[in-house]
Amino acid sequence: MVRVIDVRRSGDRYRGSEPPSGISSLHAFSFGRHYDPDNLRFGPLLACNEERLAPGAGFDEHPHSHTEIVTWVTEGELTHQDSTGHTTVVRPGDVQHLSAASGVRHVERNDGPAPLAFLQMWLAPLTWDGTPAYSLIRREDLPQDHLDTVVLTLPAAAATLHHLQLTPGRPQPLPEAPLRYVHVLNGEVRFGPAPAEAPSGAPEADVRHGTPAAELGPGDSARIGAPAEGPLTLMAHGETPAELLVWAMEG
Repeated sequence: MVRVIDVRRSGDRYRGSEPPSGISSLHAFSFGRHYDPDNLRFGPLLACNEERLAPGAGFDEHPHSHTEIVTWVTEGELTHQDSTGHTTVVRPGDVQHLSAASGVRHVERNDGPAPLAFLQMWLAPLTWDGTPAYSLIRREDLPQDHLDTVVLTLPAAAATLHHLQLTPGRPQPLPEAPLRYVHVLNGEVRFGPAPAEAPSGAPEADVRHGTPAAELGPGDSARIGAPAEGPLTLMAHGETPAELLVWAMEG
């Protein structure tokens, strides 16, 4: 059984920027005016948007429904306000989850003095009922010294979000699941078959499974499906650590 790995480069993302408003967006999936019938979703994952907001810029109040919205800030501070009465400031390493359920409206702005960068991911829920819900997990409430930290478990979409911190020269197993989505936040990452399974003299491919090794840089992603025998591993490539998010999804 051949493992399916689909690597997507940061430069290939759809640019939905609005320079006059101070907003720069990169979309991994079909989004807004950009319609791609072959790239609508991967399992429950509907969107993975890289957003950059200049100081004072933001998204005015807008609605969502039947969507699980997860936000990870990488730089700056994100001010969030929603129609359920929540007003919060999300900082780097925090995990924000908004379950839109039957309907919610919210505002997202950069009210700080520095540029803001965040990754926002949308997932389809298993059912279309329920009421809106909000949660914010602070970075200080998450383990800081783990190589693989589960930062959010999302039963509503049968998905789990992992935060991986990779050290050069130290392979780290990729979390197992029927579907996995990898997004590199920073650093260079190399992934492929576990070293114990790679045939001697053939480091670039697992001949038994036909799975080539791949290298990813900041903003690159990989969609991994059709699980095969044997694990995949990741390792920081080069001399600097790497940081990435991984969705492990049931399908």
